[in-house]
Amino acid sequence: MAVLAAILFISSGRLDWVMAWVFLGLYLAAIIIAFLIIAPTNPELMAERAEFRPRPGVENWDTVISTLFKLSFPVTLLISGLDKRFAWTKSLPRAVQILALVIGLLGYALIAWAVASNRFATVYVRIQQERGHTVATAGPYRFVRHPFYVGAITIALAMPLVLGSLWALISAAFGALLMTVKTALEDRTLQEGLDGYREYAQRVRHRLLPGIW
Repeated sequence: MAVLAAILFISSGRLDWVMAWVFLGLYLAAIIIAFLIIAPTNPELMAERAEFRPRPGVENWDTVISTLFKLSFPVTLLISGLDKRFAWTKSLPRAVQILALVIGLLGYALIAWAVASNRFATVYVRIQQERGHTVATAGPYRFVRHPFYVGAITIALAMPLVLGSLWALISAAFGALLMTVKTALEDRTLQEGLDGYREYAQRVRHRLLPGIW
């Protein structure tokens, strides 16, 4: 959080950026709440997610895409800060920023729900034989096959609007594209290697957007 705050306030050259403080505060609160909900029931998963390093069985494409997506987050903050400093974007209505903030929080809630419903939801896709990997079908997995990535894409696209930067949507859209590619490749990996996933995919037809894809 200190690093994220430094990126925002150093790049913007100011500390009186209200929406940056609001963003940081709610982001921290969302992380703490999600941790308190998930950690007691699945501490092993939380520990592996916190490592953010690939374990044996992870494909190279997953390592590259996940790393690039992680980097797109601070880049979006950096562009937002520079936009604030040099006023590249005309002031967005506060209502738009608040709406984006609510949508972003809903995206984070979806991520927490997905992780709470899937004890195999690691950062990198792999068939977790040591944990007796099975298909997750409860919670948001009843509606789409990759709800975690729906939440991640939602947060990525909402964040620039919360911070009042249209230019930062460029890096956010790149992150969203990366997550879409990761979704397609991960889905293929699971269909090829995880017992029961093909049948699940026939029941839950859509990867990210119900009725679309």
